Amino acid sequence: MKAIVIHGEKDLRIEEQEEQQPGSGEVQIRLAAGGICGSDLHYYNHGGFGPIRLKEPMVLGHEVSGHITALGDGVTGLSVGQLVAVSPSRPCGNCRFCNEGRHNQCLDMRFYGSAMPFPHIQGAFRQVLVADAAQCAPADGLTSGEAAMAEPLSVCLHAVRQAGDMMGKSVLVTGCGPIGILCILAARRAGADLVVATDLSPFTLEMARTAGADLTINMAENSNGLDRFTPDKGTFEVLFECSGAAPALAAGIAAMRPGGKIVQLGLGGDMSLPMMAITAKELELKGSFRFHEEFFTAVSLMQKGLIDVKPFITQTLPLEEAAAAFELASDRSRAVKAQIAFA
Repeated sequence: MKAIVIHGEKDLRIEEQEEQQPGSGEVQIRLAAGGICGSDLHYYNHGGFGPIRLKEPMVLGHEVSGHITALGDGVTGLSVGQLVAVSPSRPCGNCRFCNEGRHNQCLDMRFYGSAMPFPHIQGAFRQVLVADAAQCAPADGLTSGEAAMAEPLSVCLHAVRQAGDMMGKSVLVTGCGPIGILCILAARRAGADLVVATDLSPFTLEMARTAGADLTINMAENSNGLDRFTPDKGTFEVLFECSGAAPALAAGIAAMRPGGKIVQLGLGGDMSLPMMAITAKELELKGSFRFHEEFFTAVSLMQKGLIDVKPFITQTLPLEEAAAAFELASDRSRAVKAQIAFA
């Protein structure tokens, strides 16, 4: 079988690897679709992000779906030929954080395509994948591309959960990549009223409007675009910061009202914070990292037609054009979510 392997900055290769068979409690899956995530792009474009660096070749990818081709012993509730979305979240289930129900903070997490531990956790961008049956969410009624969007949607559902009650809230989303777009959809589904989105790209801002943002602001063309929301100590009750850029965070904080909540999703590296403004406005700052149980909810919401991700799958390229797909996914003027077709 073929797999997409990163060896270093801009060194992406399609390599032959041995096909695995499912063991007890596992299933074998022939991959159908895989979405290129921001972390995949960091490995491709920079060889890592922050202190996390590639130390050995690694199969990329963690946003995947496919059809089951074989069942291991003891597997029930799944069938050969069934389309499944595959959660990349594989916590140990035994550490103190798993026992507290905080599985996304697992001390021995095996998350597909991660260079955080060494040896690295190999990813899911391979034609044939063996996964635990518990990772597989039946995706009947969805396309393989939609099913592969369950992972980034789960990230945003977790972020909305971190924000708490959203009913009637005024929301600012900074950064309109895939996570920002899906945060707009998730916040709306949770009851947000006013939703404003900022970015530097006209294309992604148009996608934000498609997702339901009431107002979009191009901060490259109008760096003072949020000024209308700053009088009387600010407007927004929730900020989803999805860019990982310090200027976006600072501008967002200036537009927050006292007692508001900042949910930080963007992973652009360490940032300096306007602590005096956070303190004076009594803002609450919460990180949001990955997800766990939200994965099955993401699939269910898509199956019920309550969240539509199809408009944001902007490109699908075949496996043989993986390098071109990564270049395209890096182009914010053309792509929201670029996917690779494995079958």
